[in-house]
Amino acid sequence: MVDSSLSITPERLAAFDEESIAELARRLEDDDYPTPFAGLADWHLLRALAIHRPDLIRPYVHLVDQEPFDEE
Repeated sequence: MVDSSLSITPERLAAFDEESIAELARRLEDDDYPTPFAGLADWHLLRALAIHRPDLIRPYVHLVDQEPFDEE
């Protein structure tokens, strides 16, 4: 069962402000999650914010892996 309160929705993204994005970034920088999936959920949320709210993540862009990779 998927927890709908954790879904990335336009409403959830719109609710972010400077304080809440700073808290998200702090969690990602500390990397102290009870499970790998909890950290991955925050990372996906930050990626969605980078796409839809780039003004907010500008100070935290280093947390979003935007480097292309070579599969060879």
